Amino acid sequence: MAKLTFTGGIHPYDGKELSKDKTIQDVFPESELVYPLSQHIGAPAKPVVAKGDRVLAGQKIAEAGGFVSAPIHASVSGTVKTIEPRRVVTGDMVMSIVIENDGQYEETAYPAPTPYEETEREKIIEIIGEAGIVGMGGAGFPTHVKLSPPKPEKIDYCIANCAECEPYLTSDYRRMLEEPEKLINGLKIYLRLFENAEGILAVEDNKPDCIALLKRLTRDEPKISVRALKTKYPQGGERQLIYAVTGRRINSTMLPADVGCVVNNVDTLVAVYRAVAERKPLTQRIVTVTGDAVADPRNFRVRIGTSYADVLAAAGGFRQQPEKIICGGPMMGFGMFNLNVPTTKTSTALLALTQDEVSMMKPGPCINCGRCVEVCPGRVIPSRLADYAERYDEEAFLENFGMECCECGCCSFVCPAKRPLTQEIKSMRKIQLAKRKK
Repeated sequence: MAKLTFTGGIHPYDGKELSKDKTIQDVFPESELVYPLSQHIGAPAKPVVAKGDRVLAGQKIAEAGGFVSAPIHASVSGTVKTIEPRRVVTGDMVMSIVIENDGQYEETAYPAPTPYEETEREKIIEIIGEAGIVGMGGAGFPTHVKLSPPKPEKIDYCIANCAECEPYLTSDYRRMLEEPEKLINGLKIYLRLFENAEGILAVEDNKPDCIALLKRLTRDEPKISVRALKTKYPQGGERQLIYAVTGRRINSTMLPADVGCVVNNVDTLVAVYRAVAERKPLTQRIVTVTGDAVADPRNFRVRIGTSYADVLAAAGGFRQQPEKIICGGPMMGFGMFNLNVPTTKTSTALLALTQDEVSMMKPGPCINCGRCVEVCPGRVIPSRLADYAERYDEEAFLENFGMECCECGCCSFVCPAKRPLTQEIKSMRKIQLAKRKK
């Protein structure tokens, strides 16, 4: 049987052996926690607490600023120290709520849950929205919005993105091994929302233990299947994943719902289960701390708002001073210059490398080899788009489908001339997206 996949893609060194066999450990931060009010796509959240207030873990500290927004909940008990702009991982200053952790981790009282099988669809979506759940694979799109398409009866597939194709990351892998029931029950909740849909657990075939475990646990679930994907980057990209498991295509102007699909990653589905079945809001997530510069690479259950410095300390710090620190994975993550910034709902990993290979590269002229075209999952011509972006030729960029780039980094990875193709294209896409918003 042919393995499910897409056209293009690459096979970079995955680095997963550093942390994949390490069980998830909890991090208990001792210092203050910082909660940026913009941890999601859409309007920033609005504070509902003030300086000096005592809060409990799980208590709402900021409400959604609109329909496309999400509330924020405290992940520790303590006192609101201040509400002020704080530096975040991208380098921006973002208005944030700062809580002084009292070390008690006292939790608020949660509403009594009711079985999701007996809960109305609208109520489930309301619970998910109130829990502050957003896409935790990096996009940060509010989940309750994603679960509210105009025609829910037209949704044919609820896809659990278990691919985890980004090199070095193993948080989803550990979650699947250690808490598979929560993942499966999260998917069942989605099927409750979309009664005409089939549930699919899509896993890359470099995780045979996860595939076997999930198949065993779903063998009596007629509406859920486990699909093995060919191990290839970016197999977990939304467009590539949908095509691999359904044969349906989407472009930059479409949403998955337009082709009858809803896609969420592992951590998001577990958060949905915790919200609906336990009535607990999103206050924590799994973060991989890895790389050859880290003393003890592993996966941590991190309370949102904890600083990256505290998470790194839990991994034993650096065994060797890194040349490069990345938030996320090496393909789609971005460089960090300061670890004293907070983790958020979309934090996936902290990667520290002893060598900064990219900075040592010296870009040369394009040799028209076509390798970037061969690996591009968006089926565009990256070298040409990068030229247009460099010259700020917006018309040519759009005419040549520049917005179809998914910024996966495959073209930059294979370019023998070491041209920063993805970075050039990404800059122009950012300009065009900003113009669309206006």
